[in-house]
Amino acid sequence: MTLKAMTLALLAGIMVCGSVQAAQIEHVLLISVDGLHALDVARYVQDHPTSALAELASHGTTYSNASTPSLSDSFPGLLALVTGGSPVTHEFYYDVSYSRSVYSPSNVDCSGKAGSMLVFDESIDAYDADHISKNIIDPAALPRFRDGSGKCVALYPHSALKTNTIFEVVRQNGGHTAWADKHPAYDLVNGPSGNGVDDLYTPEITNFNGIDATASVDCTVLNDQEKVKAIINEIHGLRHDGTAGAGVPTVFGMDFQAVSVGQKLASDNKDGSCAHSGHTGQPGGYADGAGTPTDVLRYGLEQTDTALASMISELKQQKLYDSTLFIVSSKHGQSPINPVKVNKPGHFADLVAALPDAGSNAGAQALASAAKCDSGPCGFVQDDDVALIWLEDQSKSKVLAEYLNINAKALFIDQVLSGDNLQLTFNDPRIDGRTPDVIVRPTHGTIYTTSKTKNAEHGGLSFEDTNVALIVSNPGMTAAASKTPVATSQVAPTILKSLGISPEALMSVKIEHTPLLPGLSKD
Repeated sequence: MTLKAMTLALLAGIMVCGSVQAAQIEHVLLISVDGLHALDVARYVQDHPTSALAELASHGTTYSNASTPSLSDSFPGLLALVTGGSPVTHEFYYDVSYSRSVYSPSNVDCSGKAGSMLVFDESIDAYDADHISKNIIDPAALPRFRDGSGKCVALYPHSALKTNTIFEVVRQNGGHTAWADKHPAYDLVNGPSGNGVDDLYTPEITNFNGIDATASVDCTVLNDQEKVKAIINEIHGLRHDGTAGAGVPTVFGMDFQAVSVGQKLASDNKDGSCAHSGHTGQPGGYADGAGTPTDVLRYGLEQTDTALASMISELKQQKLYDSTLFIVSSKHGQSPINPVKVNKPGHFADLVAALPDAGSNAGAQALASAAKCDSGPCGFVQDDDVALIWLEDQSKSKVLAEYLNINAKALFIDQVLSGDNLQLTFNDPRIDGRTPDVIVRPTHGTIYTTSKTKNAEHGGLSFEDTNVALIVSNPGMTAAASKTPVATSQVAPTILKSLGISPEALMSVKIEHTPLLPGLSKD
């Protein structure tokens, strides 16, 4: 069957029945295969009709037009899935961003003017002498803020979150929760209460100044397998490490990194750090614009599918498959798919600084100042296949936006969001101190970097960044396909609804009016 024929056949299924049948949902297993596009799923299911993804699609609804809301960095991407919201309510734009209300980690008494980088990546881990993460957060590495009593304290990721999560809501309703992810910074999913996840497991994948598993798809697969073991243990009612647990979680899940790494690597194991690599020197990504995976990416896809199959098998053995809603989606996609589109001209601020009149333009000077800022209230520039700009002097936003628009061609800019244009999607940066003053969407394929190790990236607003896989599956469902545009933020309220909990228990759902996913309920 051709890809087109298969898609039409699945689409026809939704006209018959895409609804959950009589099965009572008691558990939800949420999986994020980071980087996984809807196109990847369609191709893989067609080429692997006996795969785990094919099985899930055979009794589930496949949404081929699902997108992450707004920015596609891992933090806002995951938060969409577990809060039902966007940066409008959860207020995260990137794992390394900026806030006008926090202080740098070294400012232990919160003295002076507030404003500093908001860093929640692998650099906040506690490390041993060999630069191996202890898989916990080092409080001394966290930004500081004044709590409700005015005391200057460390700001943990969960405390920085402005809205609640499905894990908190499920626990409040008597359920048990678990999650596994790639950095200890994913303490984030605990939510503002700090205790949303009963069993949080975060084996570090990228040791700061140490071993980086993401240099090779093979080492990344090994890191993924640690989390897969955690899921298998939890299916057996244990904790992630195999010790006695509180029973099978009501809501649990993990993220996979192998596909994302397989998409990004320009050359697998280039630094030789992965002793287990069988793909050293091979290119990752896609072979063409049609989405044909290279061997490196194909390995990541196959290993991830094998892991999903092991979860399905364990659910069946434990007689939990019929009562489990199995959801496969992604925090983000990856861009570009077509390798000939890759354009890496250098960091955004450097490109601006190289313009002939940059030294005399007030907006360009404000940008240069923010780009040079290491800590403190002087702004920040974050770039990948997007550029997020926080200025120390916000009054310079308009002149900067005008300057960038004039020089759009030289800077590989597709669109500049600022002022009214930015506020159509995001909060007013003059009121919300975490919202960037200017957001730059580059031309498709452009990554603002000098890196030679990656040929794709995420974090931006392009279609390939934001369009992701989404399958919602249960044996009590029939195969269906939907091309209706949906957002991954609709997953969170759908999870709660499936468990008999009001979706409006989620603050983001209530404020942003996030709907349920269509086609899953007869009601």
